[in-house]
Amino acid sequence: MRYIIVDLEATCWEAVRDYERMETIEIGAVELLSADALPYREFDRFVRPIVEPELSDFCRRLTTIRQRDVERADDFRTVFAEFVTWIGDTPFFLCSWGEYDLTQFRIDCKRHGFTLPASFEQHLNLKKEFGRLFGVKASGMEQALTRLGLRLEGTHHRGIDDARNIARLANLILPSWEANNRQKRDRDSGRA
Repeated sequence: MRYIIVDLEATCWEAVRDYERMETIEIGAVELLSADALPYREFDRFVRPIVEPELSDFCRRLTTIRQRDVERADDFRTVFAEFVTWIGDTPFFLCSWGEYDLTQFRIDCKRHGFTLPASFEQHLNLKKEFGRLFGVKASGMEQALTRLGLRLEGTHHRGIDDARNIARLANLILPSWEANNRQKRDRDSGRA
């Protein structure tokens, strides 16, 4: 099974705002051809926000994404279409660290007047699986790396760098997740 590890960055502000106002400003993704495979290829694109096109100081500091990066980018509709094309037609699981990324995709698709592809609903929350596998409370990606003695590589809160780090964690999580699913299928079919 193929896995698409995705991490989104979105407009954000120091003071809490309605999540519906947030817009994707970067899609970073890594493809794994199997549960324990090294990254096969990557996708990284900035996205131009339309609701609030000016990034907040907080957002620029947090993500290191510059205003000119998003001003030069295409809008969500265009970049998302590129992302879907990049993924291709072969079945996959969409994986992210938590539920946020899938929710943000839904919000942005709705804002731009189209439906999230059904294939994206085959989503695996790696944060939840990490907690289950290691018997710990779900934590942030950086804390999960630290717990396993791994260093954060790249810049935290940059989509592509976070996707790469999540892929490293996925290589440890997915083989166990696949084994659990096989056992469950065997039990359900009466083979166990």
